[in-house]
Amino acid sequence: MISVIIPALNEAENITKTIESAKPEAKELLVVDGGSTDGTVAVAEAAGARVVNAVPCRARQMNRGAEAAVGDVLLFLHADTTLPQNYGSAVERALYSRGVAAGAFSLAIDAAKAKYRLVERIVAFRSRRNGLPYGDQAIFVRAKTFADAGGFAYMPIMEDYEFVRRLRRSGRIVILPQKVVTSSRRWQRLGVVRTAVESLPRMSLTSTKTCTNPSSEGSRDL
Repeated sequence: MISVIIPALNEAENITKTIESAKPEAKELLVVDGGSTDGTVAVAEAAGARVVNAVPCRARQMNRGAEAAVGDVLLFLHADTTLPQNYGSAVERALYSRGVAAGAFSLAIDAAKAKYRLVERIVAFRSRRNGLPYGDQAIFVRAKTFADAGGFAYMPIMEDYEFVRRLRRSGRIVILPQKVVTSSRRWQRLGVVRTAVESLPRMSLTSTKTCTNPSSEGSRDL
């Protein structure tokens, strides 16, 4: 039984498509809103999601969603990302394989330029070689495993990476061949090189900042 948890902040433009992609195989759909002012809550509810409120911080929102969820499997989905068909059966097969602690999907970016194919290949190499997917790959985990690990740390960025590093102590992290499709807007806004640099693990894992007041620019932080 899968609970899909979607942290959101000013995502009215994207949230319906994201919810619709998750509907077919989710036991419940939780949109955890961080104080949107663009009608995200109304749009999400109209699309069939249950909305809960939280402090505007992705880590806090995802933890809040996990607390409210009833499913025995949690899938954390970015608000600008869509799931593949038949994702639920793939998730359940992966999680109930021997020695698996958690998993994520392969990544596709919704832009045509060749540079985005390069990004996809780099992500695939990194996540498969090291077993360290990022949050835009839709991390999934058993609810009990999530609780035992203590949830996401309240970090300004890269809380997903830090969480997966801890999970590796409990078992393997699998990367499914099925692809989620994520928006290219972050790479378009910052550029591919700058986005890659800002995503370097050491930037967050050595940071003393806590996640308290993120940007309001949609999914830049959410």
